[in-house]
Amino acid sequence: MSNYPFSKEELKDIGNYPAFPMPYGEKGRTVRKFNTPITPKENFLRICRGEMPLWVPNYYVDFNFIQPLVMPDAVARWTGGKDWFGIEWQYEPLTNASMVKPGTRRLSDITNWEKELIFPDLSALDWEKDFEENYKGKISPDRPTVMVLVNGLFERTADLTSFEDAFCYLLEEPEALTAFYTRLADWYIELLKIVKRVYDVDMITFHDDMGTQRSPFFSTELFRTMLLPHYRRINDTAHELGMYMNFHSCGCIEQHLEAIIDAGFDFWEGQDNSNDKKKTMELYGDRLGQSSNIVPAGMSEDELIEEIRRLIQELAPKGRFMLWLNTTQSPLFEVGSEAIYTISRKLYEEM
Repeated sequence: MSNYPFSKEELKDIGNYPAFPMPYGEKGRTVRKFNTPITPKENFLRICRGEMPLWVPNYYVDFNFIQPLVMPDAVARWTGGKDWFGIEWQYEPLTNASMVKPGTRRLSDITNWEKELIFPDLSALDWEKDFEENYKGKISPDRPTVMVLVNGLFERTADLTSFEDAFCYLLEEPEALTAFYTRLADWYIELLKIVKRVYDVDMITFHDDMGTQRSPFFSTELFRTMLLPHYRRINDTAHELGMYMNFHSCGCIEQHLEAIIDAGFDFWEGQDNSNDKKKTMELYGDRLGQSSNIVPAGMSEDELIEEIRRLIQELAPKGRFMLWLNTTQSPLFEVGSEAIYTISRKLYEEM
């Protein structure tokens, strides 16, 4: 039984969190503050410490959810243009996102990466100016700050060359790929130190999609051999800096989860419709926090509430669960946000 019994006073209007640019091209919006008995940051840290939270965190409400626009990837991946490594991205209206422009190839072969690839100078970017213009006075200290970084190790390889060649390199060029990943991990480690210093980030959501709808792109053995050591270094640095790591990886990759835990990730943002999330929470929920993504397009308010109730009842009891209500449209955003808070708050009160 919780030391903080639920009260309707918690739904009292006490103001809003300010708007700022959000990840994935979202312009951001003001969001309602709930009159919570502890801060959203303390509630999140309870999950990280393996303690029971008071409610299920909701990405757009409970976090300062950011992706600094000073990073070329943040713009190119959603509206098109050149990313950090000079890859040309093209906006696709049907998906409201970008893909590598057809015919683009930045790297002739992975064996030539040292000759052909120039790593961006992170110190040349004006991070402080970006913070001053977009986030100062808007990032709330009572919420944890989560920053999105796209294009992990495998994705970066595919974007620089092609998916077909990236698969081949994993099998045929392990030495060249290991050298490239070592340099790329060094670069990401430098980036983590900067974003912690400037934005005081609490958690990184790190993208590296690794599967189709039905299966992973490659074996867990290959993941452990080629990717895990580099992710372990990145994650160890994040932990030393006081940050947690959330692994965004789409596709049916549940067979990799033991290795993902061994790589040092704290959370997994997995694709709900290609993994058995109930099973993965039962098997790994005590060691790996998880999140689900609700896109309520086409749902009625009642249907959205029932979907939220189902997810919370199935996935939240271990206390290692977060929800991303992936819309900023009224009234579904407001209705869904209140449902996430009240349904999960009452669940944890009874435990």
